[in-house]
Amino acid sequence: MAAEAQKQIEDLQAQVRLLTQKATAAVDKWADYEDEIQELRKQQSQGEPSRDSTEQRSESPSRFSYLPVQNRLSSFLSARKSTPNLQSPQSPSATDLAAALSREQKLRQAAEKKLDEGSGELEELSSQLFQQANEMVATERKARAKLEERVAILESRDGEKRKRLEKLEGAVARIERVRGLLAPGR
Repeated sequence: MAAEAQKQIEDLQAQVRLLTQKATAAVDKWADYEDEIQELRKQQSQGEPSRDSTEQRSESPSRFSYLPVQNRLSSFLSARKSTPNLQSPQSPSATDLAAALSREQKLRQAAEKKLDEGSGELEELSSQLFQQANEMVATERKARAKLEERVAILESRDGEKRKRLEKLEGAVARIERVRGLLAPGR
């Protein structure tokens, strides 16, 4: 049972690692999408000569103000490249991240519930095992006590039979002596 519980723990740890990898992949994909959006906007701005550089600077705040939770990679990218007005594409990303976090929390709760159930089952099985072991020990003690009682009875019978045999041998020896005295000439 302990090995089974250990296996469940290892399975849960593997699931956590897998979910972490998926979350990392999603954040990386998100960063790729941001880069692609930046590239498209850059191409679009090159095609529109009416915008001047001061207007672009005023419209290009850092991504830090729009997204509270970011991957270090995307933070690094945002520090290098600023993007004009990305609030609308970032909102779904934050929602997606919140949904992924919620899913991971639910999975973790489910995994912890399974672990608790496994631990409870392990405790219950251990208790049953000890109870059965105690019953077996008690049964063996009773059987041993009966056998010892039986051996004691047989030993006392054996002692009584030896005494009778010794009496009989003594009687036979006396009879032989009396015969020897009564019939000396034979």
